[in-house]
Amino acid sequence: MSALVNFSLDLSKLPKEKIVKGKKGSYINLSISINDQTSQYGDNASFYISQSKEEREAKKDRTYVGNGRVIWTDGTIKTAEQKEELTAAVQQPDREDDLPF
Repeated sequence: MSALVNFSLDLSKLPKEKIVKGKKGSYINLSISINDQTSQYGDNASFYISQSKEEREAKKDRTYVGNGRVIWTDGTIKTAEQKEELTAAVQQPDREDDLPF
């Protein structure tokens, strides 16, 4: 673990269209920005609704939903490794169709 962050989230700012229904609940994707300097309130972390690539390229404004502060760090924060995605959503076994045409 590299850091712990305490934060407050303004639930009224969560856009309903960004909430995703999953098998185990409802989710919303957030992004966090951790700054080297603190605000006048001692906060150094800001939370936003994650944007799609198209929204970022169109330079759409981010939806700010909360702030917080790093309360512990071991001095290093590393980027997470991305797992390779499957190239095909479903792989079909090699077989001949038994259709007459």
